[in-house]
Amino acid sequence: MTVATGSELKPDLSNWNAENPATWDPKRAWWTLTITTYTMFVSFSTWYVVSAVAPRLNEIGFALDPGQLYWIVAIPGLSAGLLRLVFMFLPPILGSRTLVVLSSLLLLIPLLGWTFAVRNSDTPFWVLMVLAFCAGIGGGTFSGFMPSTSYFFPKRLSGTALGLQAGLGNFGISFIQLLTPWVVGFGLFGTAALTPQYSDAEGGYIWLHNGGLVLIPWVLLAAVVAFIYIRRVPVKANFRDQMDIFRLKHTWIQTVLYVMGFGLFSGLSAQTALLIKNLYGGPAAGGPNGMLFAFIGPAIGALVRAAWGPLCDKFGGGVWTLTGAIGMLIGCVVTTIFLIPGDVAHFPGFITGILIIFFFSGLVNAGTFKQMPTIFPKRQAGGAIGFTASIAAFGPFFVGILLSTVGPVPFFIWSVILCAVCVWLAWWYYVRPGAEAKS
Repeated sequence: MTVATGSELKPDLSNWNAENPATWDPKRAWWTLTITTYTMFVSFSTWYVVSAVAPRLNEIGFALDPGQLYWIVAIPGLSAGLLRLVFMFLPPILGSRTLVVLSSLLLLIPLLGWTFAVRNSDTPFWVLMVLAFCAGIGGGTFSGFMPSTSYFFPKRLSGTALGLQAGLGNFGISFIQLLTPWVVGFGLFGTAALTPQYSDAEGGYIWLHNGGLVLIPWVLLAAVVAFIYIRRVPVKANFRDQMDIFRLKHTWIQTVLYVMGFGLFSGLSAQTALLIKNLYGGPAAGGPNGMLFAFIGPAIGALVRAAWGPLCDKFGGGVWTLTGAIGMLIGCVVTTIFLIPGDVAHFPGFITGILIIFFFSGLVNAGTFKQMPTIFPKRQAGGAIGFTASIAAFGPFFVGILLSTVGPVPFFIWSVILCAVCVWLAWWYYVRPGAEAKS
């Protein structure tokens, strides 16, 4: 690792050190955070564009069975987890500027792909799977952006900075799920050549391709602004240097905690609409409309995560990680109790449990991302953030696969057990009197 120091900040940021007021520019740090948070917002929107589009594919002529739809929605979670294992090593190798610009341009692959794929109902299943995998690029960027952002801020502000970036970035999940049902209702300006598709459910035409198309200008804007403004700070390490985080016990403990917090958050964000439809039948069968509830939970979790950053800086992350784990445990128990397929009368209890899980996941996610910059040195903290985020990003994949194979009841029982284990980990290692890593 290389971190230069000096009496005052140089224009090229070659002696940037956020812990030294003389070599830290707060204005540049906050502007960099603003740009990378915006880019993460459109990245997460891209990641979840599949979950917003896939449930409507059969309306426009596709013939996909429920298992295939589960796979299409789950695959972006698999690819995001795999790609995060790559992105986590890139910040000290590429630098922030190159990383953000390159990541933004890569988002064009899934966005353009889905724009044209949905226009032909003969598009093979394997092509949809490839495009779903490519959408995971949006989720993969997280493990590059978050460590990169941690380089720009002192530890005393890490909870606020990372909480804002992750929380507002996560809001991209809700944004695309809320935006898509509206934007598919008309032709976007300047795209009249892209004719709509006939929807059996709507009894008319929809522009389902707009789900991907609408994000393309905002992705290009992110790349341009990042190229103009963002600069590299002097935190450098090669691949070998970064492997030392795997010898640290707290890397693995934090990974388990974040798998609970973000793994369940991201997995349920992708699968809630399909889960509600499969359990209660949807509006045509007298059940609730899952798409109306799909964006609420992710929005709650994202906003809580952003709002709790300053509280984590003030009181420490450990206590909020513990509080969130207890809340998620309660939410999983409530959901399991009311998880009675086909009985619409139990839906209010079911959705209450789901929303409790989402709310307290925000506390866990904010708490852990305050803990890691506190527990580890700056470069190791970046690596630990990237790795824990990589593993948790498999959430949409494993949640989808478990729901489709073992069923909802075993899945939520497993979630109860996971949350109980995490309550003990947070209490024993970070919060109890005499804990070895108060954070």
